[in-house]
Amino acid sequence: MLGKWAKVILQTVMLSGLCASVQANTTVAENAPPEPAPLAQSDNAPPPKRMALLLPLRSSVFGAAADAVRTGFLTASERTRDNFVITIIETGDSVQDVLSAYNDAAAKYDIIVGPLARSAVTALAQSNNIVKPTIALAQPDLPDGAEQRLPRQLLLMGLSIEDEARQVAAWTERVKTPGKIFSVATNVAWQRRAAKAFTQQARQIGLTVDNLELSVPNNALSASGLAQLSQRIQAERPALLFVALDAAQTIQLRSAIGSEIPLYGTSQLNPLTLATATAALDAAAKAAAANTAPPVNDSRLPELDGVHLVDMPWQLQADHAAVAAYPRSVANTDGKPNADLERLYALGIDAFRVASEIAAQRSGFDIDGVTGQINANIGAGATYFQRKETQAVYQDGVAVPVANQR
Repeated sequence: MLGKWAKVILQTVMLSGLCASVQANTTVAENAPPEPAPLAQSDNAPPPKRMALLLPLRSSVFGAAADAVRTGFLTASERTRDNFVITIIETGDSVQDVLSAYNDAAAKYDIIVGPLARSAVTALAQSNNIVKPTIALAQPDLPDGAEQRLPRQLLLMGLSIEDEARQVAAWTERVKTPGKIFSVATNVAWQRRAAKAFTQQARQIGLTVDNLELSVPNNALSASGLAQLSQRIQAERPALLFVALDAAQTIQLRSAIGSEIPLYGTSQLNPLTLATATAALDAAAKAAAANTAPPVNDSRLPELDGVHLVDMPWQLQADHAAVAAYPRSVANTDGKPNADLERLYALGIDAFRVASEIAAQRSGFDIDGVTGQINANIGAGATYFQRKETQAVYQDGVAVPVANQR
């Protein structure tokens, strides 16, 4: 149900045409009749801002991700008094399909939110067709330095493993003991991007980093590669390891090298949703109080205790004001909680909040977002988007915020 006093038009646009919409410019109160009367518009009232949400909802690859973003975006829109027209534009996988839909939307709407796929954002960033404020929901794949030449009306707010890696580099510079850093990854594309971003940022601030890449035969880290890494650690005594790995790989790595050396990584070290982690801790506490064994299906990861990472407030902080304001409703098609879909749902929430700031013609603004502390500027001066995520550490098998955020 639409939130109290929300004024929103929801429309679904297929490439073939415009479908019927929910009542336009209505004020909907809780427990209101099913068909409220249209809201009277004052002659002096400004027209509603028209937002287009451009998502690959017809994609077999990105459909679930797109649906999570859409749900988050509309959930946030239900909690506003502002007068917006939100049109959902569905596309498929084809980059040309997305660009065609974008060009059509740019002629009709005030603000475009999307695309979501990295390839589509890359193509859009390289085009000369951005004539309206556009909030891209992914990071483009551009050569080094090319971001300095991006269109001024293009705001990049996609979740970025590279940005996380750079934040970890700045964090380690403040806390590490003297010595070099080993950056460990595999040949998986996102891991290589994370390792590259970490290394570049770390070296820029004066740290010494050696990059190490492990092979992954049979979907597990190479035993011989882990043995060689362990030998290097014993011989060179690095101050810490940046692990551009997922949680399962990091558990395997830690079993090979031990738990003495500090490990730092990205949000991919946290596969648990906040709800799952909270429930697991509660179940373990009840079992301890009853002097019984922990539940058989305990989802905690005690093998990662002491490992440091960054992740968004949505995944870590139930008592965060913005996090507490929105429901949690994202799951896989099998009904199981999914951390990555939760993150995309959170991205949708913050995307609406950013779009609202732009609609209010605020060129520069700060948002205490569910994806992190956001600082952005578009429309006047340089265009930029910065997001600072929460620093966390594994304790009792779950990631929790560190006491002193640096």
